[in-house]
Amino acid sequence: MNIDSDKYLQVGAITSTHGIKGEVKVFPTTDNPSRYDNLDEVFLDTGKELKLLHIASVKYFKQYVIVKFKEFKNINEIEPYKGRNIYVDREHAVDLEDDEYFVADLLGLKVVTDEGEEFGELTDVIFTKANDVYTVTRPDGTEVLLPAIEECILDIDLDEEVMTIHVMPGLLD
Repeated sequence: MNIDSDKYLQVGAITSTHGIKGEVKVFPTTDNPSRYDNLDEVFLDTGKELKLLHIASVKYFKQYVIVKFKEFKNINEIEPYKGRNIYVDREHAVDLEDDEYFVADLLGLKVVTDEGEEFGELTDVIFTKANDVYTVTRPDGTEVLLPAIEECILDIDLDEEVMTIHVMPGLLD
């Protein structure tokens, strides 16, 4: 199933069941896992449709969020959804600060240099402790990793779907 990133944002993936009462272990795909405390409902990608689920409870364990949905009473009902993604609609997405973007909005951006040259397409975002790293696929198919720092990423224009970068010395070596 192809999820429309204009309408929905992924906030997690079910990795396994937790206990026998229908709880699941969710790997959060948001940079603030505690946002689950403020979620009342999410959409589960069942593979055939997006199913609206209501959150009954949330706990935290290591890097996981343990979620209980009102719709599932036991392990047998939730088991088929291991490995499935969880989404929120954009209306329930977190508010972003200036210069913050949803990954779904960045993927596919045309990347150009500050000298006006076409550089490639943004194809992935890697999260590191220091700063995010953008993977740009060049027209010849090679990949370049760009640090998401203001010396390198000069502008992101979502309306025009263009990211302007400065190629720092040594970046392409």
